[in-house]
Amino acid sequence: MQVFLQTFIGGMSLGAIYALVAMGFSLVYRTMGLVNFAHGSVVMIGAYIASTFYLSVKLPFALAMAVAIGVTGLIGIIIERVLRPLENKDFDLMLIGTIGFGIVLEALAIIIWGATGRAVPSPVPAAPIDLGGLRIRTYDLVVLAIAAAATALLVYFLQRTKRGAAMQAVAMDHQAATAVGIHVGRSNAMAFMIGAGLAALAGGLVGPLLYVSPAMGGLLGIKGFAGAILGGFGSIPGAILGGLGIGVIDSFAAGQFQGYSELVTFLIFTVIIMIRPTGIFGERTVNRA
Repeated sequence: MQVFLQTFIGGMSLGAIYALVAMGFSLVYRTMGLVNFAHGSVVMIGAYIASTFYLSVKLPFALAMAVAIGVTGLIGIIIERVLRPLENKDFDLMLIGTIGFGIVLEALAIIIWGATGRAVPSPVPAAPIDLGGLRIRTYDLVVLAIAAAATALLVYFLQRTKRGAAMQAVAMDHQAATAVGIHVGRSNAMAFMIGAGLAALAGGLVGPLLYVSPAMGGLLGIKGFAGAILGGFGSIPGAILGGLGIGVIDSFAAGQFQGYSELVTFLIFTVIIMIRPTGIFGERTVNRA
C-alpha cells in the first residue's frame, strides 16, 4: 500500500505539470479553434529560462519562474500576432505556422544553451516528509500546491473578470463577440499569452523532476496534448483531470513496465479514447476554418 500511495503521489505531481500544459492547449483552442503545436517548445523554453536565472543568475526560484513566465508570455503574443492575418482565412497555414514556430524555438534553444541539457537541483532542500512510513518528496507537494493555485487563478480570471468573460464570449461565438464590441484579436493574444505563461510554469516546475533539454518539449507537449484530449479538448476542467490522469497512468506504468512505460501509457490512453472519443467531459470541438 505504501508503494502504491507513493507512486500515486509522484504521478499526481507529474500529472499537475501535464495539466498545466493541457490547460494551455485547451485555452487557445477554446478561443481560436486552433491547436498550438508550438506549445511543447514553449514549455521547453520556459524550463531553460527558469533554470538559467535560477542556476546562473542566482535568482530565487520563484523570481526565476516569474521571469520565465513573462518572457514566454511575450513569445505567445508574438506567435499570435504573426498568425493573426491568417485567422478565419487559411486554417491549415495557421497550423503549419505553429509547427514552424516550434521548430524555430527548438533551434534557438540549441544555439543559446546547447544540445546537452542540464540538471536542475530541487529548490526545496527539505527531506521527504514521513507519514506513517509513507515518504513524500516535499517538492512534489510544492508542485501540486503551485499548480492548484495557478488553476484557481485561471478559473477566477475566466469566470470573474471582464477580460475573461470576453474570452469566453469569443470562444462561444467570435462573430457575435465582434458585433458587441469585443476585440477578438486582443482576446486571442491574451489566450496565447496565458497559454504560454502556463507552459513556462510547467517547464519551470518540471526542471527539478526531469532533465532539461531541447527534446523535452516534445515529450511534455505530447503528454499535455493527450491530457487535453482525454479530458475533452477545449474543456479547462477536462484538461486538469486529463493531465492528472496521464501523470498517474505514466507513474504506475513506469513502476511496472519500466522501459515500456511510454508504450503502456499511450495504449491505455488509446483504449479510453476509443471508448469515449470526445473525452471524459465530452467537450465538442470548435472549427473556425
